[in-house]
Amino acid sequence: MNTEPIFTLDDIATLAELPRRTVRYYIQTGLVDRPEGIGKGASYTRRHLEQLLEIRKWQLAGLSLERIGELMRQPDARDIPPAPRRAGTVEVWSHLVVADGVEVTLEPGRAGLSPEQVRAFFRAVTQAYADIQGKERNE
Repeated sequence: MNTEPIFTLDDIATLAELPRRTVRYYIQTGLVDRPEGIGKGASYTRRHLEQLLEIRKWQLAGLSLERIGELMRQPDARDIPPAPRRAGTVEVWSHLVVADGVEVTLEPGRAGLSPEQVRAFFRAVTQAYADIQGKERNE
C-alpha cells in the first residue's frame, strides 16, 4: 500500500510558500516534474515539494532560474562551480561599506553563501576592521 502523501496544487503551493501561478510556471519550464493527472485532478508528491523548496533555497541564495535549472539537471549540483559569466548576464551583488575607502562586494551565489552566511561574513569583516582600528589607536 502506497502511503506517500498526495497534494493538490493549492496544498503544494501553500507548503512551498509560492503562488500557484509560480508553481505552474516552474512545471511549464521544466524546473519541476509534471504532476500525475491533469487539470483539477492533478496530484503532487513529496518529490514535487522537494523540487520547489530546492528552487526557493537557490533563489534566496541569489541564483537565477536559468542557473537553478542547470544545477537541478546535475546529480552533484553542490559541487558544480558557478557558470561562467556571459555577455548580458545580470547579477545581484551584495555590497558592504566598512568605512570610507574600505568596501567589500560579493555575489552570494557564486561565493556559495546562504543569506545567513553572507550576514555572518559581513559581521566578521566589520568586526575585524574595528579590531584592527582599535589596535592601531592603542599602539
